[in-house]
Order: sequence, then C-alpha cells, then structure tokens
Amino acid sequence: MTSTGGSEPGDSLAEDTAARAAEAKARRAARKAARAAEPPPVRDTAYDRLSLADLRAARTDLAQEETRVSYWRRIIQARLDVARSQAPNQDPVADLRRVLTDAQSSVHRLAHVDVFPIDDIPPLPDLSEVWARQVDRSDPAATERLVLDLVTAEDKLSNFRRELHRRIDLVTNELIARYREQPLLALQILPDSPMRR
Repeated sequence: MTSTGGSEPGDSLAEDTAARAAEAKARRAARKAARAAEPPPVRDTAYDRLSLADLRAARTDLAQEETRVSYWRRIIQARLDVARSQAPNQDPVADLRRVLTDAQSSVHRLAHVDVFPIDDIPPLPDLSEVWARQVDRSDPAATERLVLDLVTAEDKLSNFRRELHRRIDLVTNELIARYREQPLLALQILPDSPMRR
C-alpha cells in the first residue's frame, strides 16, 4: 500500500501519549530537584521528651487518624452530592450506597469508624448523624439545612485533615533529623538489627 504522506490516526495518539509522559517526567524531576534544594530537617526541641519509639508510634497514630478522616470526608462528599441532586421522596442512604463503589464494605467500615479530636484540634460535628439524616425532599428548608450541615462537616474534615498532614510532616522531619545525626538509628526498624538485641 502506498503512503499518502498524511499522518495516521494512531500517530497523533502516540504523539499525545509521548508528550504527556514527557510532561509527567519533567514534573517529577522538578519536584525531586525542589526537594533536593530544601534544607535538611533539623531537630525540634518540642520533641526532646519523645523517644524514637514514641515518635514512630505518634506518626503511625496520626497516619491512621488521617486515613479515618479521609474516609469520612469521601463519605460526606458523596452524601452531599446525593443531597443536592436527590429526587423527592427518594431514600438518601439507599441512593448513597449506590453511589459508592462498594456499598456493603462502606457500611461495614462506617460502623467502625470514629473520628476523635486530638490535642487542641476543635471537635468535629456528629458525622454519623449528618451522614444518615433523612429529610423530606418536599421540605426545602430541611433539605437546605442538611446541605449546609454537610458542607460544614466537609469543611471541618478538610481542615482537620490538613492539620493532621502538618503534624505528620513535623514528626517525620524530627525522625529524619535524628537519623541524620545518628544514621545507625535507622537500623532499629529492621527486624534483625543488632541495635534491637
């Protein structure tokens, strides 16, 4: 078959894919360079009273709390989408279960998820109440209150999550600073480390 000299449809797709891959690679390289340019973490006297084990436990606790908060945030966001688009007399919880990709798993997890305030972070709203609240869709005032409460809950969860991320970063920086001071400390996380004997 003789080529007409024009580009094939697949050529454009391959070029687009290659261009996106190159852009992603450039972004990764830029992030890596930015991280390398940052000054190394230094010790924070606020953590002096905490042992290495305490710091690791604190980071684990914060990460688990962040997982719970992120899960609740997705639940509340999905409930908000349903509340804003729901038809009259439709069961919001049943509709939300259809929105979520794994309804039974979600309901099971929801029954075991609690978000507790930590330290000086303001308490969160009653998430289970606002998530499961049913309103009469023919009552616009009740629907508006639900949407407002969901928006408020989502905003508080987002702020809570940002604070958790900040604290995780602080603890991680403290761990890195200690490892830089005493590199052998890093061996303590290995199962057969001589420092654990």
